[in-house]
Amino acid sequence: MKHTSPAWKSQIISYTWITLGSLLYALAFDWFYAANHIGFGGITGVGQVVNAYLPFVPVGGFVLVLNIPLFILGWRYLGGRVLITSLYAMVLSSLAVDAIALFPFQPMDSMLAAVCGGGLMGLGLGMIFVQGATTGGTDLMARLVKLRVPWAPLGQVLMVLDLVVIALVAVAFGKVTTALYGVIAQVVSTYVTDTVLYGLDTAKVAYVISEKEEAVAQALVNDLERGVTILNGEGAFSGSEKRVLMCAFKQKQIVSMKELVFTLDPDAFIIVCNAHEVTGRGFKAYQKHEI
Repeated sequence: MKHTSPAWKSQIISYTWITLGSLLYALAFDWFYAANHIGFGGITGVGQVVNAYLPFVPVGGFVLVLNIPLFILGWRYLGGRVLITSLYAMVLSSLAVDAIALFPFQPMDSMLAAVCGGGLMGLGLGMIFVQGATTGGTDLMARLVKLRVPWAPLGQVLMVLDLVVIALVAVAFGKVTTALYGVIAQVVSTYVTDTVLYGLDTAKVAYVISEKEEAVAQALVNDLERGVTILNGEGAFSGSEKRVLMCAFKQKQIVSMKELVFTLDPDAFIIVCNAHEVTGRGFKAYQKHEI
C-alpha cells in the first residue's frame, strides 16, 4: 500500500484551508455585504459597482476577468506556487460568490451585517493568507506592495487599497451609508485578518536581572528548554556591572518562568514584553515570502 508523502499531506491540508477560507469569503459577501448594500473594497467592490449599473454582469465572473493581468504580474514577482494557490482561491471564491447568490438572503440590520460580515470576511481571508495564497484583486496587490514594504501589516495594506473602491460603491448605490457601513466592515475585517495572521503568535520576551544569573540561566535552559542570551549592563545608580538574561518563550510558559526565577532568586527583577514574529529554533521557521 502506497503511503502519502509528507509533502503531499501538507499540500492537501493547505488546499483544504484555502477551500474553507474561500467559501467563507463568498458566504460573507453574499450574506452580509450584497444583501445589505454594504460597500466592499477591491476588485470585488468594482464588481459591485458594475453589477449595480449592469445587473446581467455577475460579480464573480467580472472578478475572474479583471484578475487576469494581476496574476500575470504576480507570476513574475511572487513565484509559481503562490500564484497557483492564489489562482485556486480566486477562481473558487469567485464561482462561489455567483453560486451562493442564486439563494437570496434577506436584509438585516446594517450594523449587525457590517460587524458580522467583516468578521467572517476577515476570518476567511486570514485562513487563505496563512497558506500563502490570496483571492486576487487588491489581496494580490497587497502582497506585491508588501514585497516593497515588508514591515507593513497585510490587513492594513488591504484597508488602504480598499477605501477608495468602497466610496465608488456608495456612489453606485446612491447611499452614503453604503460607504460608512463598508468602512466599519473593513475595519472589522482588517482586525480579524491581522489577528489570524499575527495575533496567534503569542510569544514573550523576558529580561531578567539577578545576582544568581548563572543558576537562573541554567534553569531556563534545562527546565524551561529555552535559549538564554546574556547581555552586559551597568546599573545607573550603583555603577555596578549587571548581567541581563534575555529569554524568548511561549505565552503558556510565563507562569512557569516566573516561578522558576523567583524560586532561585526572590530578589530578581523581571521585565516581560510581548513579542511578535519570533523566528528561529523553538519558534516558527523563516519563509522567504511570508506575509
